[in-house]
Amino acid sequence: MIVDPIGVLLLIGVFAVALVLRVPIALGLALASLSTVLYLGIPLPVVGQQMVNQLTTFPLLAIPFFILAGEIMSSGGITRRLIDLANLLIGRLRGGMAMLNVMASTFFGGISGSAVADTSSIGSVMIPVMKRTGYDARFSVGVTISSSIQGVLIPPSHNVIMYALAAGGGVSIGGLFIAGILPGLLLGVALLVLTYLLARWRKYPKGERIPLRDAPKIVWQGLLGVLTPIIIIGGVITGVFTATESSAIACVWALLVGLVFYRELTPKGLVGVLSRAMLTLSAVLFLIAAAGAFGYLLTMLRIPAALTQALTSVSENPVVVLLLINLLLLALGAIMDMAPLILIATPILLPVAESVGMDPIQFGIMLMLNLGLGLLTPPVGGVLFVGAAIGRITIEDAARGTMPFYVPMLLVLLAITFIPGLTLWLPTVMGF
Repeated sequence: MIVDPIGVLLLIGVFAVALVLRVPIALGLALASLSTVLYLGIPLPVVGQQMVNQLTTFPLLAIPFFILAGEIMSSGGITRRLIDLANLLIGRLRGGMAMLNVMASTFFGGISGSAVADTSSIGSVMIPVMKRTGYDARFSVGVTISSSIQGVLIPPSHNVIMYALAAGGGVSIGGLFIAGILPGLLLGVALLVLTYLLARWRKYPKGERIPLRDAPKIVWQGLLGVLTPIIIIGGVITGVFTATESSAIACVWALLVGLVFYRELTPKGLVGVLSRAMLTLSAVLFLIAAAGAFGYLLTMLRIPAALTQALTSVSENPVVVLLLINLLLLALGAIMDMAPLILIATPILLPVAESVGMDPIQFGIMLMLNLGLGLLTPPVGGVLFVGAAIGRITIEDAARGTMPFYVPMLLVLLAITFIPGLTLWLPTVMGF
């Protein structure tokens, strides 16, 4: 099945060595691809063309715009207002501050699409406040980073755009956006239930009552931020604009909210926003290009076909195959960052999932949650590190604080895996 075993060993081996030596992943992909190309005798311009082709697709335009929109909203005062809105809704309950953390992440996840941005923005406000009001540091960090994973499911998420590109462009980005809504909300509800139960068991405090006269202002200002995903998804569903065009609309709305409505984003601050967005984008684009060459060689060496044959030879039962895929993704997510893993794992595992009858949209959402869990898992959990730094606790303590939240997250993952309607019902109803 595999054309050249030495070529496969070289491609995977060089990349693995680069990971062990902590070489940046994009550079590791490029080095592995270059080594394999030289061994196979493929003309270098062919590989260069594959890298450039990855960067010239129209849907890719959405990624820089969503990254920029997330930076604008993060810097424009939206975090505090979303926290105030969530506090108004549930802050008075037992453990209200922790539940407020989860709900704020639900709102913010529909704006930033990034678990790291969510943890940085919500966590920098909520973790110190929770610690001051009687919550232990491990729980404060655990609930913050666990709830931030909603950002990889609730649209808009630039990660699903990367998945659509890695899948060969045949998966609807709009369909993926819509497919993430119910699983994202289900994850939020599951985390809220666990948080409430833990708060009652551990006797965490209730929040302060907000004066009724302040409610209209809090609702109005909070809704301006919450409207961001509503505008984006509403426009895509109604056909007013495409999923790619929605990213530009998100930037315009983010600027209006930050500059005009909240008035917390200044022209000087906008320079910093643009600078941070450009740095993030440059890393993402280099990664996509390098992964394009790597994926080209994976296909040429028939690795996806070989893995499909290997997994289906273990069992032809779809339940067993899908469980094996989930276990593999959870293991890989613990040692690799999310973006490169999307680009590497998709062309390998999507054919396996399709061979047992899974829809590409359903697989995409399953992939997102799997890799989102990887962001919380040592040794390479990026969100875990950010949460521990904000909470000023060790990585080990942060991991212990997160352990109870794995239960609802894994249950939602199983639901996504084995209940197709959870991800496919809305896209089908909306015509995607």
